Amino acid sequence: MKPRRLPYTSLLHLLSPSLFLCLLNWHSSWSKLDANSNVQKYTARASALESSLKNLGVEKLSKDEVQKMPWEILESKIGNWIHFMRIAVKLLFAGERQLCDQVFQCSQSLRDKCFSAITKNSLATLLSFGEAIAMSKRSPEKLFVLLDMYEIMCELQTEIDTIFVGESCSQMRDSALSLTKCLAQTAQKTFSDFEEAVEKDATKNIHTDGTVHPLTSYVINYVKFLFDYQSTLKQLFQEFKREDGSGSELASVTMSIMQALQNNLDAKAKQYKDPALMHIFLMNNIHYIVKSVRRSEAKDLLGDDWIQRHRRIVQQNANQYRRVAWSKVLQCLSGQGLTSSGGSGQVGSEGGNSSGASRTAVKERFRSFNLQFEEIYQKQCGWSVPDSELRESLRLAVAEILLPAYRSFQKRFGPLIENSKAPGKYVKHTPEQLELFLGNLFEGKQERP
Repeated sequence: MKPRRLPYTSLLHLLSPSLFLCLLNWHSSWSKLDANSNVQKYTARASALESSLKNLGVEKLSKDEVQKMPWEILESKIGNWIHFMRIAVKLLFAGERQLCDQVFQCSQSLRDKCFSAITKNSLATLLSFGEAIAMSKRSPEKLFVLLDMYEIMCELQTEIDTIFVGESCSQMRDSALSLTKCLAQTAQKTFSDFEEAVEKDATKNIHTDGTVHPLTSYVINYVKFLFDYQSTLKQLFQEFKREDGSGSELASVTMSIMQALQNNLDAKAKQYKDPALMHIFLMNNIHYIVKSVRRSEAKDLLGDDWIQRHRRIVQQNANQYRRVAWSKVLQCLSGQGLTSSGGSGQVGSEGGNSSGASRTAVKERFRSFNLQFEEIYQKQCGWSVPDSELRESLRLAVAEILLPAYRSFQKRFGPLIENSKAPGKYVKHTPEQLELFLGNLFEGKQERP
């Protein structure tokens, strides 16, 4: 979760009573320091400051300790570190600077040296944790805490430059700035890592029903979170000017991630042995992406052209599914080869008659249709199209090609077998029954007609 920026006056309300008392004790010792104080007193001030940080919960952790720490614990410590940085800079370090300025009014050099000696170790302890995080092994889930850390360092940079003023504090200012840049670099590399990880994701466990893949929902949620950091990302990208001329850096990054996802989905789709199910899988996933983008801030960033292009991909896969899945069934409803004249292809219009048709051939066509339809029905009821609107439109698209062809075929050739033995064995379904069956497709449930 992004830390909430708080004004200076509200910071004290974040402290527990015990920690607040600790700060009061630290503050009360200011009056004991004057221009005649010796080195031991300055050392005592430094120790008191370090103790205050320790009482707040600040820890000094090595890179190895950070690397081995479970992510859940580390994430919590990063949130605390952001909190501690605000308190340290806005209260503790600012208070020490105020004290040194009051005590050593006559000498800028002396007050800077005193302030540097008192705060050097405390600042180093805080920055060392940030450095350990920035230098730890990169992973996608760390991006957002890296952005949180980068954000707080940018927020405090002006105050750090003001508080740690003078030649004696130059190294401390440089260390803080160095951490800010290091966090930016790590975040930038994490972007690239994430894009590469998405494209190369080798998850083998695709769903047998062709539904939305977990990688798709993960990437979309990831991208949505990025838009909570738009101002931070804009500042970060300014440190790494892109030279591709693609306009918005965030748009470019988002498009790259989306393209990586699509490339991976194309590869995963090839794992399906059934071409029709492959198109259902691609249709589901691209539709999920488009719908999610249209409902998020990514819509304005990616633009209408991107959305329309990917909507066409959804439609193309829907059309391909319909062609691949139902072409053989529709061939059964063709008059080709049934009449003495050779027929006129698929029976797609009302009228016509069964003149010259072989009763045996017609029976075989009805039998073949029944077998193929029942096989497709049983299989595709187990397939899933989770979006209700998309599911209904796909059913309608199938009905638009299947039902007219079936009605026409039944009207033209049905009378041939009406008076034969057991006609219901061949004409098993009415068009209305077929329409009801189509209403069960893509529910992810096994059904039998």
